Amino acid sequence: MAKPQGVGGTLVLDAQGLVKFAAGDPAVRALARKAYERYEQVVTAASTLAEVLRGRAEDARIHRVLQRVSVASIDKELGREAGELLGATGMSGHRYTVDALLAVVALAQPRSVVLVTSDPKDMARLTEEPERAKNQRIAVLKVLCRSGAGGPPDRVWVS
Repeated sequence: MAKPQGVGGTLVLDAQGLVKFAAGDPAVRALARKAYERYEQVVTAASTLAEVLRGRAEDARIHRVLQRVSVASIDKELGREAGELLGATGMSGHRYTVDALLAVVALAQPRSVVLVTSDPKDMARLTEEPERAKNQRIAVLKVLCRSGAGGPPDRVWVS
């Protein structure tokens, strides 16, 4: 069966994107539905789980949505690639490490790829591929968080 046509592809979620998907946000759910309709995957990195799971009852929503999300393992090779990516971009420190791990997962996906993130500036920098045609580059979408600390994000838009 042929893939339906249109904008979309593999959907990669950072921590806020995963939280928003688990919370049932209509925008993220629509992106996921489009990916599934195109026989694509919704993906996150194993390192992202460390950002969102706390071993509490509130984790149940995340665990439910993870049944429909492919979680990419972070092995020695991806760890090396993430470190080299940080070096190539001039980014360093713990602040960027988790982003770089997700970036190498996103870069490894078949195209087209949509990356939903709360940090579009850094993720765009980490996933930049000037040698690729624009329609084959990773599309980075921004998730806004509510002003209250720890609250779920409340909007997705193309940055």
